[in-house]
Amino acid sequence: MVVRIRIDPRKRCAEEEDVCHNRWHPDIKPAAEVEPGEVVEIETRDALDGQVTDAPGTEDVERADLSVVHPLTGPIYVRGAEPGDLLVVEVLEVEPLDGFGYTVIIPGFGFLRDLFERPFKARWRIEGGYAVSPDVPGVRIPGDPFLGVMGVAPSRELLRRIREREEELRRRGGFVLPPTPKGAVPAREPVASEGLRTIPPRENGGNLNVRYLSPGSRIYFPVFVEGALFSAGDAHFAQGDGEVTGTAIEIRARARLRFHVVKEGARRYGIRFPIVRPSETSVRRFTYSKYVATVGLGIVGDRVESENATLSARQAVELLIDLLTRAGYTREQAYVIASLAADLRLGQVVDVPSFTGLAMLPLDVFTEPPELLRKLAGLEQLP
Repeated sequence: MVVRIRIDPRKRCAEEEDVCHNRWHPDIKPAAEVEPGEVVEIETRDALDGQVTDAPGTEDVERADLSVVHPLTGPIYVRGAEPGDLLVVEVLEVEPLDGFGYTVIIPGFGFLRDLFERPFKARWRIEGGYAVSPDVPGVRIPGDPFLGVMGVAPSRELLRRIREREEELRRRGGFVLPPTPKGAVPAREPVASEGLRTIPPRENGGNLNVRYLSPGSRIYFPVFVEGALFSAGDAHFAQGDGEVTGTAIEIRARARLRFHVVKEGARRYGIRFPIVRPSETSVRRFTYSKYVATVGLGIVGDRVESENATLSARQAVELLIDLLTRAGYTREQAYVIASLAADLRLGQVVDVPSFTGLAMLPLDVFTEPPELLRKLAGLEQLP
């Protein structure tokens, strides 16, 4: 038997509170109950809950309310799952619900949020396993859909610890989105005031954005409450490692999942965070024929920052954006290409003082690679 959870794409999450929520909290009521081994088919809303449309212009991005991120379908109560167990989620299928997707740059959000102060929107047409956009010409992104957010409910004790440590980080000047009743679904207390925002990943999983969690993958979650209370959303048609703009090709989706329970698995094996078995199909599908990779080394002018992986990664992305602008794209288009197609990697973390960051861009995503990239990739002779 297949358990199905449907959504109405014409409605917002708050209008279907029985199957949708956008906070992590143990008091959110299950949308369905399943036995281990049963297949569940769910439909999910896009990350911004329908606020971004197919219309040209960025007015919808400018007025977007980030407090509603992310609308999640669930929770799903898995019978027999108890604290200390492992919940195993098999991803069987993920597919777009329609032919529209989007990527946006939101001022104040993203890896390079200090450099991009204007909103931008790329509207994607999805057909035949690829996405193309009039807003990023010459690019054809192959799809490998996955769920960006998958997770289980935190216990009350874990909820308390997470809130305390994130508040301590906020006091130190860190970028934190604390609990807020604004936009919360459900809006009832204590969930609205206590519920964790879904932006960062945590022990319970959440917004992991691991693109290898497409069909054929498995993810193992430590269980913190009875029934695990699994939820999912934030489906992506395609994404590069890093998702540097803060968005991928965001879509509504249909997913088929199967659940298993490993009794005492988390406690027995000391598993605190989720463990991933990537999809072999995804690993093979994203092996391209030609790459150009920019390198970041944590060196600013004549100053070297010792063992700074973030700075090295950031420099690699900035250099890739510079390269793409020299190849003819705007900075906003280049940032979007980096978010969807480039893989942000660490080459090494041992050759002190400089770590090596890499932004690896496959030329296969271009319908006709720009001349500069063709030359750097060795497809044309250098002068």
